Parts: sequence; C-alpha cells; structure tokens
Amino acid sequence: MSNFSNQIRASTSLVRRLKRSIGAATQARSFTTTEGHRPTIVHKRSLDILHDPWFNKGTAFSMTERDRLDLRGLLPPNVMSAGQQIERFMVDLKRLQVQVRDGPSDPYALAKWRILNRLHDRNETMYYKVLLANIEEYAPVVYTPTVGLVCQNYSGLFRRPRGMYFSAEDRGEMMSMVYNWPADQVDMIVVTDGSRILGLGDLGVQGIGITIGKLDLYVAAAGINPQRVLPVMIDVGTNNDRLLRDPLYLGLQQHRLEGDEYLSVIDEFMESVFTRWPHVIVQFEDFQSKWAFKLLQRYRNTYRMFNDDVQGTAGVAIAGLLGAVRAQGRPMIDFPKQKIVVAGAGSAGIGVLNAARKTMARMLGDTETAFDSATRQFWVVDAKGLITEAREDIDPDALPFARKLKEVDRQGLHEGASLVEVVEQVKPDVLLGLSAVGGLFSKEVLEALKHSTSTRPAIFAMSNPTKNAECTPEEAFSIIGENIIFASGSPFKDVDLGNGHVGHSNQGNNMYLFPGIGLGTLLSGSRIISDGMLQAAAECLASYMTEEEILKGIVYPPISKIRDITKEVAAAIVKEAIEEDLAEGYREVDARELKKLSESQEELLNYVQDNMWVPEYPTLVYNED
Repeated sequence: MSNFSNQIRASTSLVRRLKRSIGAATQARSFTTTEGHRPTIVHKRSLDILHDPWFNKGTAFSMTERDRLDLRGLLPPNVMSAGQQIERFMVDLKRLQVQVRDGPSDPYALAKWRILNRLHDRNETMYYKVLLANIEEYAPVVYTPTVGLVCQNYSGLFRRPRGMYFSAEDRGEMMSMVYNWPADQVDMIVVTDGSRILGLGDLGVQGIGITIGKLDLYVAAAGINPQRVLPVMIDVGTNNDRLLRDPLYLGLQQHRLEGDEYLSVIDEFMESVFTRWPHVIVQFEDFQSKWAFKLLQRYRNTYRMFNDDVQGTAGVAIAGLLGAVRAQGRPMIDFPKQKIVVAGAGSAGIGVLNAARKTMARMLGDTETAFDSATRQFWVVDAKGLITEAREDIDPDALPFARKLKEVDRQGLHEGASLVEVVEQVKPDVLLGLSAVGGLFSKEVLEALKHSTSTRPAIFAMSNPTKNAECTPEEAFSIIGENIIFASGSPFKDVDLGNGHVGHSNQGNNMYLFPGIGLGTLLSGSRIISDGMLQAAAECLASYMTEEEILKGIVYPPISKIRDITKEVAAAIVKEAIEEDLAEGYREVDARELKKLSESQEELLNYVQDNMWVPEYPTLVYNED
C-alpha cells in the first residue's frame, strides 16, 4: 500500500467528466462534490486487486473491468450486483450464526463479530454496505456491547493488523513512524491508551478494538471515507496483572507510565500526527478519568480534538435530559428546575455534570449567580456515598458539585449518604447512572424513586457494556410503573406493559453525536471544537424528536435513522463554527463561501450530504506507474 495516494488519484480528464455529470444530474452548486463516486486510478491488477480490501469488488467486477484489470478467469463468470452480494452474505451469515462456533465458550455475539470481520478483511466496500443497511442489528456488534468482549479477547482474535501502535518504547521515533501509514490524507483518528475500556477496566493494548469499532461507525454514520481513518493504540504499559502474566499478550508487559513520562508520550504522539496531517481530527477514547480531563484541557485549544467519554457522553445525556423535560409536558426552558441525582463521578459523570450545569446556567442568563443556582440542582454519589464539602481528598473535578453541609443537614443527609438515602430525601426528577456498576439501581433505590416529586421521573442507566447497566428497563417499569422515562447506554428491548402499552427503552448511545461532531468539524474546517459547537450538537439531537414521540416516552431516535441524524448534527456544528468565527472552510469551499452557504438550511444540509462517503463500488482504471 505504499502507492496508496496514487491509487486513489483520478486523472484530470476523468475528474472533469465526473464533475460535469454530477452537476448535470443534481444541479448542485459548483463547489460541492459527492464522496465515493469518483473513478479511481489503481496501479495493480490481477490477484493483487482481489487481495486488496480497498478495491476488491469480488463477483461485482464488470466484464469490462475484468478485461481491463486482468481479472478474467480469476472469478466465477457470473457478474453479480451489490444487492445480490449482500443477499448472499446475509444468507451465509444467518446460517453461520447457527452453525459456526470456535468452541463451547465462544459467545454468539462474538461469532457474529468474527463473521463480519472476515468480510471487512476481504471487501471494505461490501462490509460498510452491509453495516449501513443493517445498522440497528450490527451496530451493537461492531460497537457496544460486543466490542467490549472483542477487546477482552483481542490477543486471541488478532489476525490482520489494523491501525497504528505507538508505545513507550517508541519515544523519539514517532515523528518518523507516522510516515509508515500509507495514507497521505487522514481525516479522523480515534486513539486510546487502553486504560479504561468501557466499564471493563485496564485492557492494555487490546483496547485497539474500541478505536476500530468507533471508526467503523464514523464511516457508516458520518460517511467519513474509510481510506482516511486511522485507529491508534498508545501502549504505555498495563496495570492488569492477568495481562502482565499472559505469555500471549501482544502489548508491553510493564506497568503503566505515570506523570511527566506519560505526558511526554502523548505529547509526542499529538505533535507527530498533526505535523503530518495538520487538518486531522483526533477523538480521545476510554482514557482513565485522571488523564481524560487533563489531556482534554491540555490539547483542546491547540488541536482539533475532543474526548467522547467526557464531551460526547455529556451531549447525548443533555439531549436525553431535555427530552425528559418535554416528556413531562414542560418546556425545555424548565430544565434548570430539575433535581438530578448522579451516580458516578468518573470522567463520564463529571463530563455530564459540567455540561448540564452549563446548559442550565445559559438558560438562567449565564451569570455567576446562574451557575451557582444550577450547581445546586445536582447531588453526586460515588463509591463512598454522597459527596459533600466534608469529603477528604476530594477529586478537584468533583469539588464544584460537593454539597454544603448545612444544605444536606436540612435535607436529612450527610457526607457519604447512600444512594437509597439520597433518592429518598431528594425525591429527584432524574436518576442518572454513570457508575459502571451493574445493578446499582437496586429494588430499594427504584422503590425510593416512586416518591419523586416529578409526574414522570426519568431513569438513565447509561453505563456500558450491558452487564454494567445500573438497571434494566424491565426492573424500572415493573417496580416504578409505566409513567417513567427510561434510557440506557447499551441496547435493551422495549417492555410489554400489557393492555397494548409499551415501555420504551431508549438507548442514549454516543453514536448519535460523535459522528456528527467529527463530520461537522471536518466540513467547517474549524480550528478547534468549542463548547458552543458541542452544545449545538446536543440541542440538535434534543429537537430531532417530534412532540408525539416525546409524549410516548421516546427521547432518542431509532438507530436506523443514524445517517440523517448525523447529517443534521454535522450541519448544526458547521453553523455554530461559522457563528463563532472558527470555520476556515473545507477543500475548495473557503470560509466566505461556507458562510454564504449556511444562510440556507437546505443548501447546508446538501453540502453535508454531498461530502458523505457512500459504500458504492467506484469504477477502477488501471494505470501502469
């Protein structure tokens, strides 16, 4: 793949003809292009093409292409359409789901992941076509919850290398290492250090699985070109004793770097990737809490980066919380009146708290008094109980939300009060779980929530994967009753409440936002990803649901609409970047043209859609280099 950039460079005449055909067909503005429809120049033929997942079409190669690329005789004679290929694959998949197992301990979901991964290895376009066409079924396979199982078993699953690995032993070499990646253009990087994969803890180098899964969703949901994405693992060691003893572990078998040594590795990585790809966007994923906030603050005003656990989770939660207000029959402006008990004070929990407080404060006038008032709407409970100002060695990030002792005394509470006690005394409108402790919302906690002062209390059991959910929808609806709002981080089925009534199980999946954040930042050319851009994304998602859906208790849209949701979110990001004077344009669209374009919502949405890659086979033209 050393000629990667040449392989995807179309000839001048072909580009001219393509632009004319696109212009005639769509009457689009002259500066817009359509991702995935350009003829592609390749510098390989015969078996080399069939062994390259970027360009392999399998039986879909036309007879003309077979002659042009020396493929005649290397494939069965029948030329199949992409639809026929999908049908064949789905028939095989359904059969293999029943028959294929690698042993009695191999879970069903992991078997599905293996089957999809094999398709990914041999035909990228077909893989994404299958994923996009069946996104509701397969998003939980390539992402949460199955990706957690994949990461836990990654050393045994490793077959074909994907992405790049930077380790503590590569210090001083990263600037040259980035040029080992064959793509001259990279739009999106997802990076992890494997220290906190979902709710599964330190998985070391095996955390690469989460970055691959996330980027699969960037491609499927946002239409980021799969040839311009890069999954990255930064291996600074592991503190997982099992992995340190495992002779088959693929990563560094040493304890994690800490302090300045750790920061020097991340600094070198960031400098290296932005030196080679100045316009790349880097998403930080599953870094442990003590580093998540520090790294976010260290880089966010210098590089185009964001942390999905902190900012993405917060945005999705805010959208759900605003939806819960609407579901109570109240306007969203009443959000600052909500009493919210938060279980969990890690990076995700604190991220949601900060974002919710900012949203409340902005609704109250964005003054210091407004922030103080908003802060008093939250009660934070961690593993030691209710956090108050009496807590010793309190985490600095949690300190602003520590309750004052006089207030808790009046409420009949105290430092370290249990979750049950807090719910009983506060009677919250919302119980929000980001604890990574499965079953934390016990029968006693849910019984206490029945006495909420809200006419329709909301339960957000947001921890991933499924086994870490604070409660299930069946438990919530059976104990509290049908007049609640339920949302979770991992997918659950709706609950049949009898008499034709349905308890809707909303999935508050970060997938609703991070693809749009990435795509919108890319298409705006924004220098950074601001709080305003993230707020615009959350509000866009919150307003996506109709009033009728909201009153039924549906606060998040179906995953099947993910491309349309992402398009809307990306457009909101672009518009906010323009308003904040951060946008610098994308490709041939400069900041001035982008601003003019944004004056029409329809044209802005068309601009976004025209730059979303679609999994269609391009015409391949051989050129001997």
